[in-house]
Amino acid sequence: MDKDCAHSSRTRIISLMSASAPMDRVLVKGWIRTVRHGKDITFMAVNDGSCLASLQVVFTPDVADYERVSKAGTGACIAATGALVESPARGQKWELQAENIKIVGDAGTDYPLQKKRHSFEYLRTIAHLRPRSNTFGAVFRMRSALSFAIHSFFQERGFLYLHSPILTTNDCEGAGDIFTVTTLDISDPPVKDGNIDWSRDFFGAKTGLTVSGQLEGEIFASAFSDIYTFGPTFRAEDSNTRRHAAEFWMVEPEMAFADLEENCRLAEDFFRYLCCYALDNCREDLAFFDRWIEQGLMKRLEKIAAGRFETMTYTEAIRLLRDSGEPFEFPVEWGHDLQTEHERYLTEKVTGGPLFVVDYPASLKAFYMRMNSDGRTVAAMDLLVPHVGEIIGGSQREERLDVLTGRMEAKGMDTESLWWFLDLRRWGTCPHSGFGLGFERTIMYVTGMKNIRDVIPFPRTPGNAVF
Repeated sequence: MDKDCAHSSRTRIISLMSASAPMDRVLVKGWIRTVRHGKDITFMAVNDGSCLASLQVVFTPDVADYERVSKAGTGACIAATGALVESPARGQKWELQAENIKIVGDAGTDYPLQKKRHSFEYLRTIAHLRPRSNTFGAVFRMRSALSFAIHSFFQERGFLYLHSPILTTNDCEGAGDIFTVTTLDISDPPVKDGNIDWSRDFFGAKTGLTVSGQLEGEIFASAFSDIYTFGPTFRAEDSNTRRHAAEFWMVEPEMAFADLEENCRLAEDFFRYLCCYALDNCREDLAFFDRWIEQGLMKRLEKIAAGRFETMTYTEAIRLLRDSGEPFEFPVEWGHDLQTEHERYLTEKVTGGPLFVVDYPASLKAFYMRMNSDGRTVAAMDLLVPHVGEIIGGSQREERLDVLTGRMEAKGMDTESLWWFLDLRRWGTCPHSGFGLGFERTIMYVTGMKNIRDVIPFPRTPGNAVF
């Protein structure tokens, strides 16, 4: 490779796009999106992933090895050195007039991502290449930006970041089917009293991949007051839908000394913060999504950012749904879970914006949610948003040892297996609350993408764990 290209400092294209003045000599490295030829001149659109826009690189036969370089096609990786000048072409402010250009890695005519548009289904089959497309470049820049925003939000508020375990012996009771992790010979496992003898496994007990970091989060909240987890979680559910994946990321804050109202307030501030962060820092990619994925997306996010979050009880929600006269596919009955169609009706037809539904029937919710004084409902909350439905779910936790033990026994749970969880109520118990936000569903909401497989780098779904 040319000495200049090998040792000069590369400038990211995003920096060049916002340059305030021409630059005499810059080095750009990236992948060719398109090539077109004029008389004794070649134009290449080069992208390095730092932004949606590509930089036009212009060069003539004066460039060394012109014949070979000018034949480089879509997908090839190049390094170009030259002057950044004002572009005479419409729609772009700058272009690079290359003095030296080299092919770093060539790509043949069989490169799978040619200029034509490809379906998302096809792009899932080439997950190792789809990040180079416009759509997935924008998706994964957004994912990165909102990951940073999540940490910023909680760090600004003094929350401790907790790395909860991925391998665990608890299933957070009812959070979903777990994947078992074992070193035993699955073709001939040891057996005791007719069952697999898990005491002979690596950890001495049946162990699986975590479905939630909440229970461990409560341990740290009882010492640090305010904590959050943000990491991968796993569900072994055979749900082959656009909203489900076997591996996904969850954000789960836990707060000591917080009741249900304070829990809702944090959830509102958090979700609004993420929408505002995207609007303030990802305008180019949002404009792309607004044009090509969901028209009106930016207005929807702006409405969330500036709008009011309403609150109603589950019982009120059931009454409104029953009185609506809507021909819902799923029946509306007290004691039954709200379906997506119900949630969307409430947010799109009743409140016209985000809605907290609180105080659900105890029979629908997990054992750790605080029992209300009516003896029928628990201090649970779901944040519902238009077009999606539930985006956040949480509750005030049951801090009373006798009530918690009673609920576990009523559900037929083994209290001994969660002795440490009960200990938190024995020694220094206090009111506390928390919630969980599915990160991929949030990315779907902010980008307008319709399938969870398209907002996670390498989707794990039933029958698929490629790459």
